[in-house]
Amino acid sequence: MKQILSRLFNHEELTSEEARTLLLNITTGRYNETQIASLLTVFQMRGIKVDELIGFREALLSTRVPVDLSAYRPIDIVGTGGDGKNTFNISTCACFVVAGAGYKVAKHGNYGATSISGASNVMEQHGVKFTNEQDRLVQSMEACGMVYMHAPLFNPAMKSVAGVRKALQVRTIFNLLGPLVNPCKPAYQLLGVADLPQMRLYTNVFQRLGIGFAVVNNLDGYDEISLTDQFKVMTNRYETIYKPSELGFSLARQEELSGGNSPEEAARIFDRVLMNEATRAQTDCVLINASFAIQAIEPDKSIEECVAASRESLESGRALQTFKKFIEINS
Repeated sequence: MKQILSRLFNHEELTSEEARTLLLNITTGRYNETQIASLLTVFQMRGIKVDELIGFREALLSTRVPVDLSAYRPIDIVGTGGDGKNTFNISTCACFVVAGAGYKVAKHGNYGATSISGASNVMEQHGVKFTNEQDRLVQSMEACGMVYMHAPLFNPAMKSVAGVRKALQVRTIFNLLGPLVNPCKPAYQLLGVADLPQMRLYTNVFQRLGIGFAVVNNLDGYDEISLTDQFKVMTNRYETIYKPSELGFSLARQEELSGGNSPEEAARIFDRVLMNEATRAQTDCVLINASFAIQAIEPDKSIEECVAASRESLESGRALQTFKKFIEINS
């Protein structure tokens, strides 16, 4: 560890294999908490490089509880979190719109860290029982095209750094890793990030991994498309800044996307969106994220076609029926 820290202090970069070995050593207890805290602090100050992030990802995935959903070629829709906006569960809601449109979705998530309601919070509010059993996950995918994977059940190695992360009380490389360690290794991903440097980092990682992707950022700091300002989308085919009006959407106000003051309130908003009874801002925000997720799966479709598919999923009731079937299977 002394040698690694010295190199990082000198702004040297680790190879992906060095990063992989380093993280495996951390998760197997080779280093004490002070050493781990120093390491996390260095990366937070210096920033992480593409090879390093890929190596850390490989290490965590090698220790995961595996689940094979490769036959379905699913998409994961997730934000990095930590944008401090306390929105309702936009990406999770978008998952059911995408599944209702006929695509396969494998959502990987956890409890909210900086918001009232994370993906696991809203799932629990609806009585979902988390599982890491392959057969049950396949049953859910077959029945409704949607599975949910509660991160702690699949990433036991993360327990080894839980104490240090809690003590530091700042974001670390493990927050960056969260969106990259879906245990089923999905074929596609829509990832929302809170700033442009992260956008470039993840785009380079996804290009190296060879998966279909769209990385999105609202330019006023949301880790999803919030329609509260212009937003940027990066894929392996294009890089574009959109105005909401260019795609037929109105500009939303930040307060219109609030998740409220409790998980229960956030869950009620979630339900209203899927019942097509939410405000225009709430509905539009879910639709636009679902639309770029669909385009990540079908890049030859125009975004206007994808918006139409998302809107049809919601307005026809298929998104709601998908959600109801998901609850029935997973409760």
